Amino acid sequence: METEALISPGSQWVEVRKIESKNLIEVQPSASTKHKRSFRRISKRASRVDSIDAESMNFLGTNPHHNEELSSWHTLALAFQTLGVVYGDLGTSPLYVFSDVFTKAPINAEDDVLGGLSLVMYTIALFPFAKYVFIVLKANDNGEGGTFALYSLICRYAKINLLPNQQPADKLISSFRLELPSPELERALHIKENLEKSPLSKTLLLLLVLMGTSMIIGDGILTPAMSVMSAVSGLQGEIPGFDEDSVVKTSVIILVGLFSIQRFGTSKVGLTFAPVLALWFFCLGLMGLYNILKHDITILRAFNPAYIYLFFKRNGAKAWSALGGCVLCITGAEAMFADLGHFSVHSIQIAFTFVVFPCLLLAYMGQAAYLIKYPASAERIFYASVPDGFFWPVFGIATLAAMIASQAMISATFSCIKQSMALSCFPRLKVVHTSTRFMGQIYIPVVNWFLMIMCITVVATFRNTNAIANAYGIAEVGVMMVSTTLVTLVLLLIWQKNILWALSFPAIFGTVELIYLSSVLTKIQEGGWLPLAFSSCFLCVMFTWNYGSVLKYQSEVREKISMDFMIELGANLGTVRVPGISLIYNELVQGIPSILGQFLVNLPAIHSTVVFVCVKYVPVPVVPEEERFLFRRICPKDYHMFRCIARYGYKDHRRDEDSLFEQFLIESLENFLRKEAEELALENNKLELDFANNPVVPKDSSELYTPLMSDQRHLGIGYSVSKSTNFSHLQEPLMADKRHEENINSSISKGRPNFIRTGLPTTAMNVDEDVGLEYELAALHEAKDSGVTHFVAHAEVRARKRSWFLKKLVINYFYSFMRRNCRARAVAPHDNLLRVGMTYMV
Repeated sequence: METEALISPGSQWVEVRKIESKNLIEVQPSASTKHKRSFRRISKRASRVDSIDAESMNFLGTNPHHNEELSSWHTLALAFQTLGVVYGDLGTSPLYVFSDVFTKAPINAEDDVLGGLSLVMYTIALFPFAKYVFIVLKANDNGEGGTFALYSLICRYAKINLLPNQQPADKLISSFRLELPSPELERALHIKENLEKSPLSKTLLLLLVLMGTSMIIGDGILTPAMSVMSAVSGLQGEIPGFDEDSVVKTSVIILVGLFSIQRFGTSKVGLTFAPVLALWFFCLGLMGLYNILKHDITILRAFNPAYIYLFFKRNGAKAWSALGGCVLCITGAEAMFADLGHFSVHSIQIAFTFVVFPCLLLAYMGQAAYLIKYPASAERIFYASVPDGFFWPVFGIATLAAMIASQAMISATFSCIKQSMALSCFPRLKVVHTSTRFMGQIYIPVVNWFLMIMCITVVATFRNTNAIANAYGIAEVGVMMVSTTLVTLVLLLIWQKNILWALSFPAIFGTVELIYLSSVLTKIQEGGWLPLAFSSCFLCVMFTWNYGSVLKYQSEVREKISMDFMIELGANLGTVRVPGISLIYNELVQGIPSILGQFLVNLPAIHSTVVFVCVKYVPVPVVPEEERFLFRRICPKDYHMFRCIARYGYKDHRRDEDSLFEQFLIESLENFLRKEAEELALENNKLELDFANNPVVPKDSSELYTPLMSDQRHLGIGYSVSKSTNFSHLQEPLMADKRHEENINSSISKGRPNFIRTGLPTTAMNVDEDVGLEYELAALHEAKDSGVTHFVAHAEVRARKRSWFLKKLVINYFYSFMRRNCRARAVAPHDNLLRVGMTYMV
């Protein structure tokens, strides 16, 4: 049964709801005058900075690392799947590129065709091939790609995240470590220092990342509409009476079918679509080779880039306008990087180098050869160049390929939104992991149906591909410019390349992208406003959510409970301690959250063991299961209070709702207690040996022995070591070997501990400490048997009265609306769940 308790912070009432039976019970607790005075003191700022004492690691049945080495055959199989997921958009660009280019720059001579072909060929070679295959794909975050992956990589090296919940212990995660291949460290440290000191730089970098992500989502809307309509429009010249309305209706039916199959997952969709795309690329290559040999084999002259110069010289402003059509030949190039989490770097490189690139070149050269002989067929060049008798087979494959082309940007949209949710930049949505082997393969139902509705709206509104093409170019160039900026920062800050080499990357690619951008921006009134509108809406949503989340976290930090106040309350916390375990969920990585104050004031009892659980995301793709939890003792031992930090990567699958989370957490707590006892016994033995070897007592003995006060009381240790000694960070995995745990259990049961794996002597723990550990473990087991209750804050975030009007509008209305309608934060099993009403004034 799920129980919900809403505790008003401003009054003395508790509302308990039994969700299943719909019964409402009001409880009026008899709060004493002491409790009322205590509540006013709870908001005191903590007098010290907490630290993490130990790590709890290495559960059984962990998932394989995301970046595991794959066999050659497996890599080839993945390369085959990329044809159906990554390269569909690039593969269908021959359907509409030349028709758009030569509509804006009509063919008046043979050199116009050669110039347009040369422009397309070198655009493909420069961006997808040179930029993405050889450079950008290598700037991945442990196998994850996309703008947020680059942002995460930068956040891991420099503290530029606006949500300040990073800890030194996070750097010990195996996937967190960075390789610094270049000795140019001074410049990198200077850049890092400037970024960390400048709030404006942090905000601008976040806005840049959000803008790039918003444009990728816009691409996810435009790509299906453009690809499907381009394929279906081929029927207008073949079937009498097949007019524009018929194209729109057919396109809508195909789009509904496309988005309906997304729930089956990327792997199944990729395996299903990959053979079709392989056949499509095979057809493109054969058709291109056929047209080259039949119509004009001298089309190979287009490899001479001088024809680009002649093209601009002959056509002037029209050639510059045609760049907006030329950029369509690289639509979907960003999907190579954004979809990287679904596959691997080598698989994407192999597929593009040996299949996609040569087939595209042959296809465009074949169409250009046909145009030299039949220049009037530019408007319908793809279907016009199909050999006689092969129209219907090619049309069928083209239609299927157009459907598949949308898969690349749909998958990329899912990946980007999942990453942004993990980094507190998007409202929480339901994420379905569709593969047990590749954690990056996901499906987001709400986003899927939203994309479908918007695609249908675009098709029904524009009704032709020309206006959509103008919108398409702006979104594609915008995303490429964002990736260029972020990769340049990676080159300077993390890879630490030579300054000339690093700046040559934006100098070459950024300059060309600015030229393309200047062309596509002139098409704003002709449909180019659409991606800008989409991007602006998503940018506002993402920035508002991040802004509200940061303010809420800062409010929790300000209102946390003072540790000195907890010590004054005593071990019973001013209430009755009843058997059981309380898991109190909060967002603080240090300090005691204010949610505990609500219990101390309003509830007459609290469980014998209290664990503050902070579920946080670190800027890495995946946190291995064995490195999931960090534990720390809060207050002296008789308080039985602990902090647990559960760390996840932005690609991790949260499995908090099953019983394993609760089981692993309690097992980790048991091992933390054993590890703490080992370290204490080792330190006591060391102090005894020091006294035996050096019997002279120092003048200030407080440097060596300190009573149970201050921070040492928080560790629950009777004596502290000297100031120069610090063992608060224990790096050895607590659950690294199940046999080790069994040895400890068997040794404790016999009354003589044995620490073989840690290298400690068998006499490391004395009898009193052994009894104390047994008592604490027995108390934990008794609490576990009594039941586990999960406490979650039902938070409301409001702007302070003295805040600016714009801040009140954003927080009280927009952010609050998104919080009320987004997916609730997942917690462990809901059998015993209480929600506590909290109001945060930001």
